[in-house]
Amino acid sequence: APGVFQLACLLVELDAADEASRILCADALYQMGRGEEAHRLLSLALSRNPQRAPVLARLALLQLKKGFVYDGNQLLQRVIRTGDTSCLLPIMDIFKDEDRKLMQTHCRFQALAILE
Repeated sequence: APGVFQLACLLVELDAADEASRILCADALYQMGRGEEAHRLLSLALSRNPQRAPVLARLALLQLKKGFVYDGNQLLQRVIRTGDTSCLLPIMDIFKDEDRKLMQTHCRFQALAILE
């Protein structure tokens, strides 16, 4: 993760508007346990493109990790409204095991609540 972070930072320096590099940088920060910094980067990316599903999904996880269930739900609902839920499976590979389980459990619980 530290090497990926350094590479992503260099890519951001080369092209400050490149959203993919910012997301890669945020993913590396998350993997290194620097969730607050990842959150700031993702929030900045979201301010530039408020309907970007991969950014919304990553922010949802970070909110759920903090215990902010309502905010996490709102972000997941925005992902669904974009119609681009295909980003969720690849993102799950990035999440740490305990976070993947948190997201799966949360989504399952919300789906059951909707079905009831």
